[in-house]
Amino acid sequence: MTVPRALRVTLLVVAWFNLASAVAGMIGLTVGGGMGVPLEWLEGTPFSSYFWPGIILGVVVGGIQALTVVAQYRRYALAWGLHAAAGLVMMIWIVVELAMLLVWSPLHGIYFVAGLVQTVLAVLALGAWPRPLLSRTP
Repeated sequence: MTVPRALRVTLLVVAWFNLASAVAGMIGLTVGGGMGVPLEWLEGTPFSSYFWPGIILGVVVGGIQALTVVAQYRRYALAWGLHAAAGLVMMIWIVVELAMLLVWSPLHGIYFVAGLVQTVLAVLALGAWPRPLLSRTP
């Protein structure tokens, strides 16, 4: 199945956005002193600083996004499945972060939606798009 160009380009844009955000977050949390986020937010979590959450963000969330981008540029069939996984990882990161910190920021919504968009588009790229769109099953 050929994935439409607009879908491929949109997936790349979302993956690059998620990758850049994860890397920027990792840098800000590890060497940037937590980017001004209060340490009190970590009370009740296993972390005493933002260093390890930053490392996890960069390696796990950023890592899967990087693998996804590389797979798509190299035209591996695996790319669409990696996009779906990367979007799910992004959404799981946000849900776990919210559950641990018990603090809401508009950025949580933005990144959750970015992961959701990536996952939905990846599922469409994997062939979930019905042909024609509004066809009925027998």
